[in-house]
Amino acid sequence: MENVTTIDARGLRCPLPVLRLAAAARDAAPGRRFDLIADDAAAATDVPAFVRERGWAALTTAPAAHGATCYSITV
Repeated sequence: MENVTTIDARGLRCPLPVLRLAAAARDAAPGRRFDLIADDAAAATDVPAFVRERGWAALTTAPAAHGATCYSITV
């Protein structure tokens, strides 16, 4: 079973979703997955840029409830 941490950042404006992800992933072991749920349009640019900057392994997106997006990130 995969160990996933969900970060609900709905209602938060960027850069707060990225800051929440950074705080949660600070001490994470490689391979840990985080699902970041955000509804701020800027997250569509900010989250992928942050993931690339960190050199993390994977990023996928999927629609979430009420117009939000779920960003699945493997650190």
